[in-house]
Amino acid sequence: MSSKSSPELGLRQNWQQFTLLVLVNAFVGGMVGLERSIFPEFAEQEFGVQSATAILSFITAFGFSKAMANYFTGRLINQWGRRRLLLIGWVIALPIPVLLINAPSWNWVIFSNILLGLSQGLTWSATIIMKIDLVGQKDRGLAMGLNEFAGYFSVGLMAFLTGFIASEFGVTPYPFYLGIALALAGLLTTAIWVKDTSQFVQQEQKTDRNPSLDNVFIQTSFRHKTLSSVTQAGLVNNLNDGMIWGLFPMLLLGLNYPTQTIGLLAAIYPSVWGFGQLFTGKMADHYSKKKMLFWGMFVQGLAILLIPFAIGFTQLAVLAGLLGAGTALVYPTFLTTIASATSPLERGESIGTFRLWRDLGYVFGAILSGILADFFGLVVAILTIGILTIISSLVIQFRMPKE
Repeated sequence: MSSKSSPELGLRQNWQQFTLLVLVNAFVGGMVGLERSIFPEFAEQEFGVQSATAILSFITAFGFSKAMANYFTGRLINQWGRRRLLLIGWVIALPIPVLLINAPSWNWVIFSNILLGLSQGLTWSATIIMKIDLVGQKDRGLAMGLNEFAGYFSVGLMAFLTGFIASEFGVTPYPFYLGIALALAGLLTTAIWVKDTSQFVQQEQKTDRNPSLDNVFIQTSFRHKTLSSVTQAGLVNNLNDGMIWGLFPMLLLGLNYPTQTIGLLAAIYPSVWGFGQLFTGKMADHYSKKKMLFWGMFVQGLAILLIPFAIGFTQLAVLAGLLGAGTALVYPTFLTTIASATSPLERGESIGTFRLWRDLGYVFGAILSGILADFFGLVVAILTIGILTIISSLVIQFRMPKE
């Protein structure tokens, strides 16, 4: 590690802290994966909740609170410090699995997901920004690929494990015991070994040439052609992820797949998404970010449009893999593009703004797909989300400037 007085940017120079942060983000992703494959069954068996809109209410609660936490993490990270916000996020995570195990009503489940969203916004945003701080410009895409790989591969792994445990021992309490272990591991790792990275920002600021933004929120959201193009795609990406999270297991339940098979199919998408970022993150350092974003969103949209017409396990598995591959193309590229287009001191707020809108996609996706599913059926809901994803790819193609 570089000395505190004159930090040296780079992945190789800071590999120890970087590796710790990758591990921490694996714990972060695992907390989301706890719910990924079993929640529709959990809702129906434990609380008698069957409506698609009601079941998706937990995603709405999660997405809204995570979006808010993302934004305020970005706003506060320079004043409060990266490590402090990361620790706060883990403290909030501690009671979540206990609440899920002991929840007397569905409202307690909603509350636990509000806490989960707050925790995820703080922890995931902090680990992203800290890794960008450490590596500098050269390996930014690789850094984001490794970060998102760790998080989303862990989502997929936990989705599979909870599906397996639920099939053997029931949907509660045993699957949620994994959450207690994850929260404790994340908190202790951060408290004992992780160091703050604010000093690296000051070092990079000395050589940065990006112009300051007159209003980071407005520019990132609407005006800056690169930043706003990335932001709308992030929103639509999580809009379709919210739909897949909630409706895909419901679709599979309707096809009479057993819980263990649903867990496996639900795990394919985030696992390909996570593992693929080991490659796509590095690609974003060398290839056109605009092309990667366009093709990633287009492939996602195409896969979603084909899901209602899939026949059998193999076709569903292939489409889940394609959806994961498309998401892998865009996820690290979103963050790398924003980091490249902003100054180090404004980067945290711009990433926070992007992640605000991106995770509001969970809210819009859960509400829209839930209402459409309840009134028009699962097929109409899935096709609508697929069309919106194709439209998002066209916004990238025609609004985002060439690099």
